[in-house]
Amino acid sequence: MKWLKSYPSQVVWEIDIPEKTMVDVFYEALDSSPSQIALIQDNRSLTFEQFGSAVFKLANQFQKDGIKKGDRIALMMKNSIEYVISYYAALITGATIVQNNPQYTRHELYYQLNNTATNTLIIDEPLLSEFEDLYDKTTVNKVYVQTSDESVLNSLGYILRNGIPKVERVVLNPKEDVAVIQFTGGTTGVSKGVMLTHFNIFSNVDQTHRYLGIYTQRNKEKLLNVLPLFHVYGMTVSMNYMVYLHSTMIIIPKYSSTDTLEIIHNKRVTMFPGTPTIYLGINQHPDIKSYDLTSIHTCVSGSAPLPVEVKKQFEQLTGAKVVDAYGLSEASPVTHSNPVNGERKPGSIGMPIPNTQCKIVSMTDGVTECALNEPGELIIKGPQVMKGYWEMPEETENALRDGWLYTGDIAYMDEDGYCFIVSRKKDVIISGGFNIYPREVEEVVYNHPSVKEVVAIGVPHDYRGETVKLFVVLLEGETTTEEEIIAYCHGKLAKYKLPTQVEFREDLPKTAVGKILRRTLVDEERLKHKVVK
Repeated sequence: MKWLKSYPSQVVWEIDIPEKTMVDVFYEALDSSPSQIALIQDNRSLTFEQFGSAVFKLANQFQKDGIKKGDRIALMMKNSIEYVISYYAALITGATIVQNNPQYTRHELYYQLNNTATNTLIIDEPLLSEFEDLYDKTTVNKVYVQTSDESVLNSLGYILRNGIPKVERVVLNPKEDVAVIQFTGGTTGVSKGVMLTHFNIFSNVDQTHRYLGIYTQRNKEKLLNVLPLFHVYGMTVSMNYMVYLHSTMIIIPKYSSTDTLEIIHNKRVTMFPGTPTIYLGINQHPDIKSYDLTSIHTCVSGSAPLPVEVKKQFEQLTGAKVVDAYGLSEASPVTHSNPVNGERKPGSIGMPIPNTQCKIVSMTDGVTECALNEPGELIIKGPQVMKGYWEMPEETENALRDGWLYTGDIAYMDEDGYCFIVSRKKDVIISGGFNIYPREVEEVVYNHPSVKEVVAIGVPHDYRGETVKLFVVLLEGETTTEEEIIAYCHGKLAKYKLPTQVEFREDLPKTAVGKILRRTLVDEERLKHKVVK
């Protein structure tokens, strides 16, 4: 375990993680910190005592309506105080939460509800009319509506105003009972439902705290959440972590760089997890120097690789420090991070967090360990690794082998134990027999003074098999040409890695957390060239 020699001070890699759940943590927060502010949204705020009362009212209604341990409750809600209440009410009743993106199409929602045999849905009122006729075609038999109209009997507003805050606590088996079914993005095929147990989720919060929580204080933190809570990253690093710290989460339903800066400035935010597109938006804000961001002590970037140039600009403009982290839905999600109190290597995802093992193995046999600095598939073992995929035994067997999670990401480890992601296994560009990893090309182009965003993909070539094509979004007011971008790469990349095409776009396809959908662009090109792969 090469990383142990580089482990940051005050952090121990091998730790004892108690066999607990976030339900246990929730009750602990209510008992010890009842008057602490737990949630803020706009001009609303709830103490932990008020938060607990709301959770118990909704959980009581669930139990009255016959919801039992193991039943699936789907959430299709934007970020809100009610989302957090619904999440914890479901956990307390022993139900399994099925996370849904409120931007889903009818087809996507239909698939996930039926795939998981979900019988209960909590949905935002604006989405109700769009999906109302769909329920009869699914397994759903109970719908709760998130609306402020307290006269609607099945609304959260009515229940939270008139309900009884008394609930029968359900006995949970932390390592066996599934707390959340978190669907993968589905960008490369049918979405897979990742089964995360109660222990998976608690473990990852505990691990994350032991590694990244060096400067945190219980009851003292103010975390600004701009991440979708239905996404595993926001769920763990924002929502569950603040309950773990008995501290405050400030919720923004929809990201805006101006709103974000004003809240950090006015509320003295101490923690600000984000994504590359969020930090990029902060960098480009015209009034960035008018805001005081010095209250932030921990700033974690996840969900997608953070370009080195974006990170440098953010740190120069704000004075804050950003640590790159890595994770995936199958690992609850965090597995690696740069340390907040140690060396932060540019372009690296850092080292495995406590109780997490990793190896880089051959892409040919999936077993032989690669030499240092040699790319291979990143595999992971730890208490945060999923139980498996919902009703997909073959997919589970392929992903989990001898206790190791095969991530599908290509990485290498350096002499100090730091890991570097170079590509998704399916995204490698093979040109003339040479492997080209998109990120190494993108890092070069991100340094171009006119470039805001860039994606590199492989496109068919009669002689080489594939060559590199770039999709580029320019900074506002900037202009450049395809020839100039390609010329900029000369001397910075080997000849076989040089892009041969550049397509300029106003924006790029992204997921809800701002991760660029490379596969969407690949699929577009395949359709153009009529390539089946």
